[in-house]
Amino acid sequence: MATADNNSNPVAADAPVDVKQSVPIHNEMDVVDGGAGAPLPDGWKYRVRRVAGHRIPWYASPRVQLIMVSFVCFLCPGMFNALGGLGGGGRKDATLADDMNTALYSTFAVFGFFGGTFVNKLGIKLTLAFGGIGYCIYAVSLLVSLHTTKLGFPIFAGALLGICAGLLWTAQGTIMISYPHESSKGKYFGWFWAIFNLGAVIGSLIPLAQTYNTTANVDVTTGTYIAFIVLMFCGACLALCLCNAGDVVRSDGSKVVLMKHPSWQSEFVGLWETLRYEPMVVLLFPMFWSSNWFVTYQTNAVNSARFSTRTKALNTLLYYLAQIIGALIFGYAMDIDKVRRSVRAKISLGFLFGLTMAVWGGGFAYAKLYDRDDVNTDIHPEYVPTDWKTKGYVGPMFLYIFYGFYDSVWQAAVYWYMGALSNSGRRSANYVGFYKGIQSAGAAVMWALDSRKISFMAEFASNWALLSFSLLCAAPVIFLKVKDHVSVEEDLAGTDETLADVLPENHAEKPIA
Repeated sequence: MATADNNSNPVAADAPVDVKQSVPIHNEMDVVDGGAGAPLPDGWKYRVRRVAGHRIPWYASPRVQLIMVSFVCFLCPGMFNALGGLGGGGRKDATLADDMNTALYSTFAVFGFFGGTFVNKLGIKLTLAFGGIGYCIYAVSLLVSLHTTKLGFPIFAGALLGICAGLLWTAQGTIMISYPHESSKGKYFGWFWAIFNLGAVIGSLIPLAQTYNTTANVDVTTGTYIAFIVLMFCGACLALCLCNAGDVVRSDGSKVVLMKHPSWQSEFVGLWETLRYEPMVVLLFPMFWSSNWFVTYQTNAVNSARFSTRTKALNTLLYYLAQIIGALIFGYAMDIDKVRRSVRAKISLGFLFGLTMAVWGGGFAYAKLYDRDDVNTDIHPEYVPTDWKTKGYVGPMFLYIFYGFYDSVWQAAVYWYMGALSNSGRRSANYVGFYKGIQSAGAAVMWALDSRKISFMAEFASNWALLSFSLLCAAPVIFLKVKDHVSVEEDLAGTDETLADVLPENHAEKPIA
């Protein structure tokens, strides 16, 4: 039975300080018991409960809010990824999905870039809930497309999802990189990415079960789309249960840095102020652009083009399992406190470069084996897609697994680099908005190119080249701008909040009067 502790039970405000680095050391993973700090605020959101003798965090804690937004993404973009991972949105012909995704990522680019403005003005809860609805409507449009040749509704649904996804992902990113302490940002990414991709793993089981005996390459069934629609709608409803950022209190009593009185004008001006505060962030923009560029090639040119329907579903399942493993390994590695944060950043960049050469080098060996015309049954009616029982399937299967692992490591690195530049909720929302907007602009271009049937080898070459180039561009930011600690005073710059608003009395970073 759950019981509530007294609201005045204090959280740890006197976090120990590493004198050598002058960086406050926090343990965000644990709910601190006792201490001489400020009490939690009154209200049910801040009651620390016991379940079976174990203390669990208060509802408005960073950890609970992260888990909740993880399950929102589990049900919305997680299921979308499971559907998209089949190639063509579950359709044998990927042309419609290409056109829908071109519309999606075109609007995503605009609303993602300005997403931080909407998040800061409207709040996390409403932004996430509105974002979730778009995924449900997208799946409905794919179901409708099975029964009509009219393209108006699917294209509209793609454009609407771009708006919704831009807002949802900006809100999610704000939670993930501004709620935790600096020492926990990698772990928070790992937890989120694991739960989020578990949605794609479970979602992949739906078409896998329904097409288990289908060795050809066909459209998925009506029942598959209905299952996705129901799950996505549940995710949008769950978003309404989150707290807004202003209610969140960390384990040391500190709060997220925001604007107390945001206006549309202040938040649009804040976009420029974010760039003025750290102009070198533009050197991360090529990494942003590249971060979804490769998805089109992996899903359409590899999974959809080469494999039977049931094998596509299996590949998607393995791809997202690899994402979970990659996110947890890289996330925890980036929080190893025995190595200074600035050093970890440099090591991670070198690791990314080596991984890029290894994974895409293996991809090149596979890409040389076929091109678009080779898998076109109108040109080669005798072509038979690879099935999991086909001899030689194991090699491509492992390549696809490593593609999934690589995707999660790339995303983890980008989020961690942004989180290392600032702890401010307001500034983080704008960084994530830049990221999602530019990422989506790149994806829109790649989906449009695929719709125009450029060669698979040209798609592959563009991926390897862009990823390598973007790492070189990011190097100055990693080597010059990632510090071991960002002070609260730096985070407060450009906001209308003060130290008294975000730190409790006797906090390690609060000067003694």
